[in-house]
Amino acid sequence: MTLEAFADTIVPGEKRSPDDRAIAGAATGGGAVQAGALELLGWDATGLTEGLDNFANALNDHATAYAFEHGVDLDGAVPPFVSLPFEHRTRLVQRLTTPGHPEKELWVSLALFCNMAYDSAAHMHTADAIAQGHPGLLAMGIEKPDADGRWRFPNFSYGRPLARLHPDTTPSGSPK
Repeated sequence: MTLEAFADTIVPGEKRSPDDRAIAGAATGGGAVQAGALELLGWDATGLTEGLDNFANALNDHATAYAFEHGVDLDGAVPPFVSLPFEHRTRLVQRLTTPGHPEKELWVSLALFCNMAYDSAAHMHTADAIAQGHPGLLAMGIEKPDADGRWRFPNFSYGRPLARLHPDTTPSGSPK
């Protein structure tokens, strides 16, 4: 729940249900959590997987100290970071990722993976992410492939073709 709240602070999304405490509901549409941030963080390729419990514990320790410092009452029914209102979550994450903070590199790496889940669906095959309605890829305008599974772009991004097709190019786009 703590890591979900952290991911939601990095790329906010809408609540999954009215009683969702991890997601603050600071934005409409899917955010990092809906994009699979926890799945990406849980992937051993990130190098963070074994330390995730430590991240969550440290974040909750920081949230407890922050709440005391700012007079914020915490709800003991949820972890301290989850209990912080969104604007306080944001300020705490800003503090943790500011140059000069002794743990900056750790928190920035966690934030980068949350962004990566949203921006690129790095933990999924792109076709699967698009088929499942991945919120980050859809927000960037990446559309579903054609019926044959290939992506084609009928409108050139520069408004014109970059080069003429070679006369020996096959209909599939391959050279003869």
